[in-house]
Amino acid sequence: ADLGAQARPEKVRLVFSAIGSSQSPLWIGYEAGIFRKYGLDAELLYVGGGSRAAQVVLSGEVPIAMFTGAAVISADLAGGDLVNVASGMNVMPFFLVAGPSVRQIEDLKGKKVAVTRFASATDYALRYAAEKWSVKPERDFTVLQIGGQPEMIAAIKSGAVQAAMLNAEFMILARREGYRSLADVSTLGIPFPTSGLNTSRAFARNHRDTVLRVVRAYCDSIHYGKTEKKFAVGVLSKYLKNDDVPFLDSVYDLYLGKYVPKIPYPSAEAMKVALDQIAEKDPRARNAHAEQFIDSSFMQELDKDGFIQQLWR
Repeated sequence: ADLGAQARPEKVRLVFSAIGSSQSPLWIGYEAGIFRKYGLDAELLYVGGGSRAAQVVLSGEVPIAMFTGAAVISADLAGGDLVNVASGMNVMPFFLVAGPSVRQIEDLKGKKVAVTRFASATDYALRYAAEKWSVKPERDFTVLQIGGQPEMIAAIKSGAVQAAMLNAEFMILARREGYRSLADVSTLGIPFPTSGLNTSRAFARNHRDTVLRVVRAYCDSIHYGKTEKKFAVGVLSKYLKNDDVPFLDSVYDLYLGKYVPKIPYPSAEAMKVALDQIAEKDPRARNAHAEQFIDSSFMQELDKDGFIQQLWR
């Protein structure tokens, strides 16, 4: 092999689809230079909303991205070849936050409620929460796709929408500004593939070594985030554009402390919840199995070669 080529890190583009700390291991790995350790010259790009991020991977523009498992399933039912290779977070840390005209869930009648994108994690969170409500999306209130978390807060403030499905970070910020949180979806106890590291089957097959190195760097980045709090909080500050230390501390404790799995094995259980939800609207999902949207072979390989064990020694 040409030694020069070996020494030159391989360029790889990675997408994160939310300004949300479930995706922070990518930010931490990038900022700490962890990708370089595994021979990768990573470029990080932001594409708001899981369904849009899925399209970017399907189109071949970017090989690997973090987004919801629900978007993997939706894409594949429509003929795509996306697959989840590592888990990012299997809880739904979303909160329905409302403007002054909505004091209780029933007040949503006739109102507008924001999600990032249809078929993204915020959209599923809204639909799960609404299963317990007397008012229902579409029937009683309008659901709008706004793009990203910052855009949703801005939409509540301007009155363009009366409520939005915000992640924990943005809920904390909104509550400080006097908005109220009406529903906490994380307490429903639903395993859901809110965030995961996904690629296409074609890329995983043709560039197995690249995917393996990305997964390795990702596992290392989770470890770094969970063990180097001060550094991680600095990264959160940069990406969340916020230097309020108590806020960043509480975000860190929630995500890197609790929500982000230590060992990010893909979860068939979480994927099945998303699949069942999709099957309510899409009959094609009824004959599918959660396992077909997952490729655990990368994580298994890291387990077998002792990498994971060594990481958490």
